[in-house]
Amino acid sequence: MRCFARLALMLAALFAGAMAHAADRGPVVLAASSLQGALGEAADAWAARGHARPLLSFAASSALARQAMAGAPADLFVSADEAWMDALARAGRLRGGTRATLAANRLVLIAPAGSKVEIAIQRRFALAAALGSGRLAIADPAAVPAGRYAKTALAHYGVWDSVAPKLAPAENVRAALALVERRAAPLGIVYATDARASRRVRQVALFPASSHPPIRYPVAILKASRHRDAAAFRAFLLSLHGRAILARHGFAAP
Repeated sequence: MRCFARLALMLAALFAGAMAHAADRGPVVLAASSLQGALGEAADAWAARGHARPLLSFAASSALARQAMAGAPADLFVSADEAWMDALARAGRLRGGTRATLAANRLVLIAPAGSKVEIAIQRRFALAAALGSGRLAIADPAAVPAGRYAKTALAHYGVWDSVAPKLAPAENVRAALALVERRAAPLGIVYATDARASRRVRQVALFPASSHPPIRYPVAILKASRHRDAAAFRAFLLSLHGRAILARHGFAAP
């Protein structure tokens, strides 16, 4: 009996320690990779107010949405498009009444910082010729929001078919940015905020907003979340302070 009593006490102590550790950590946030700089600053600002710093996990919205649908332990999801948030809503994974639009973005054509290429975006512009034997770095257009926006914009101008064989699809938009930074690709299509965040690329051209669906970032609390700060951190992101942080990183108001 004494052995069982000691075991019970040990298990109780371990459980209490695990609960205390969970209480000490901040909410887990699954966020689109293009938000790395902005949400990192927002998490620091939140922690400076005396809260536990949120745990930020960045990847393509598609990958994160699938993780959330599979039951990955997380509290908030911030997508780079409405479609993946819609998918979570249909799957019953969102807490009702918590979905809101956090920010907006633009799509740009980029080249390495030292590149002299000049391209004007217009009907049937010579993108394939500008690539030469190189490839166009974009996020995977089959699933990743940035890639889908890029495909739509290129199709709008009648150049998708000519560049489709020359793609260098990446797992997320930051990976596409990295290909251009490393000169592994002479051109790429990323968000304006990604281009702004890197000194190793330059913006060649801005895609008109009419060439693709609006680029909006919805945020919501996941239904399975039990973290006491989930709602408060969401509210902070949507506050004037949170939006000011996003604006400093180049995101537009929704």
